[in-house]
Amino acid sequence: MAKYGKNYLAAKAKVDPEKLYSPREALELAKEISSTKFDSSVEVHIRTTLDPRQADQQVRDVVVLPHGLGKTVRVLVFAQGEGAAAAREAGADMVADDDETLKQVEGGSMNFDVAIATPDMMGKVGRLGRVLGPRGLMPNPKAGTVVGPDDLGRAITEAKAGRVEFRLDKTANMHVIIGKVSFEADKLFDNFAALMDAIRKAKPAGAKGSYLRRITIATTMGPGIKIEPNEAQALEVTG
Repeated sequence: MAKYGKNYLAAKAKVDPEKLYSPREALELAKEISSTKFDSSVEVHIRTTLDPRQADQQVRDVVVLPHGLGKTVRVLVFAQGEGAAAAREAGADMVADDDETLKQVEGGSMNFDVAIATPDMMGKVGRLGRVLGPRGLMPNPKAGTVVGPDDLGRAITEAKAGRVEFRLDKTANMHVIIGKVSFEADKLFDNFAALMDAIRKAKPAGAKGSYLRRITIATTMGPGIKIEPNEAQALEVTG
């Protein structure tokens, strides 16, 4: 049986396990009960009614959070020629445009948070799958991280501004970070609303009825706070 520290137990005691909180209530409570010495992430965990084994019940998309993630995002771009020049001009932190740099990536000597590639580089990038895949860094068209040279500027800007990917895992769940505990509650709410709006619009063809069964908010090392799913799904981004 897992043993929890006194800070976790004290935080958990403030959460009503039978209550479905409104999104704003849950976010304010999550901020209040977070007890880590560092600036914890605020996470959204979603249990769906989908069957991940079915091709028409897959969910994978991206959303640009209006207030970002509260951290500096390091972007690596796989491109060559004009694409490499465009990536550098757009503010990419690193550009992999030759075999030597690709070997550095393969060896794990380059640290980055997002990898973007132009289509003509995917033949070489594909060989890095065993390194990039487990870290969730493999460029993918569905995630908006495989783009032509003309779209590199937009992709890099969005990545640095707080674009996050959400996708269904093998257990029919989705897990997404929406910011930091240090964020104002209103900013966390805006980010949460943007995420829910995007997830609602990404509803797959094979989904029946309301496909989000349970939505929980939690901070790093903190207890879960259940949200009223119908209220969360009704949120829209305006303006």
